[in-house]
Amino acid sequence: MIWIDLEHKLPTDTDIPGWTPWSQEQWVAWQAKSKHLLDQMAVLEAEGKRVDRNALMDANSAHWGALKGWLVALSGGKCWFSEVRDLFSHYDVEHFRPKKCAIQIDGSEQDGYWWLAFEYMNFRLCGNVGNRKKGGWFPLKAGSLLSTFASPCEESETPYLLDPIDGSDVALIAFDEEGKVVPMPHASAWEQERVRETVKRLKLNEHAPLTEARRKVWQQVTRLIDEYSAAKARCLSGDNPVAKNQLKQVRSSVREMTKPDAELSAVAKWCVLMRNDPQLSMLVG
Repeated sequence: MIWIDLEHKLPTDTDIPGWTPWSQEQWVAWQAKSKHLLDQMAVLEAEGKRVDRNALMDANSAHWGALKGWLVALSGGKCWFSEVRDLFSHYDVEHFRPKKCAIQIDGSEQDGYWWLAFEYMNFRLCGNVGNRKKGGWFPLKAGSLLSTFASPCEESETPYLLDPIDGSDVALIAFDEEGKVVPMPHASAWEQERVRETVKRLKLNEHAPLTEARRKVWQQVTRLIDEYSAAKARCLSGDNPVAKNQLKQVRSSVREMTKPDAELSAVAKWCVLMRNDPQLSMLVG
């Protein structure tokens, strides 16, 4: 999982690599259509016509789809949850809070967050493999406040699902040498439960090609660190141009693997940080 600063990004931004910025007029028009669609859904909801309300969402899926390229560009082409490009299948514009039906931890269902169907801050980029299993799963912790159209309070809910636009959620994710996602050391019992449930619902460990890709990244970074340590030891014994050049090459490789747009950079970073070496940690992108 990678952190995406969605709160401070817009499709009109001119500094997003791989994205042709929208004009202000395009963005205003998109938002106006979102507001129009929300008003229509609100009328249908008030009339008790949920089937028609949901049909209206489906008929206008192209509206949120128009932002897919922007969401892709924000992560350098990576799925926000799995952090890979192709191994998690093609991308979906995922609604973090499900629009039609919210499935609870016990499997029961309640009405979804339909008023967020066309709200761009509810959009995430997720590979098809994880998104298909997640579906409408969005349980809240027992006792959590529950947002509604009449009394919206999404910011006060306590969901199980980790959110890639919440840096504190992303910080709960760690990895092991087998390529598995694990809770960060010293995480609370509730935080560990959130990590485990998110991993299960998005198939972040279940999808074998993804786990294997992480394992290979971990092995590659481990080899680089071993080369770094050996070259560093040779440099300590005296001037050694060959060893110095090897240190330079290793530093460059580690920086490349830990850059935000590198596939599975979070795995590479964690492998480096696990060594607890201040000089190595400074190389993390």
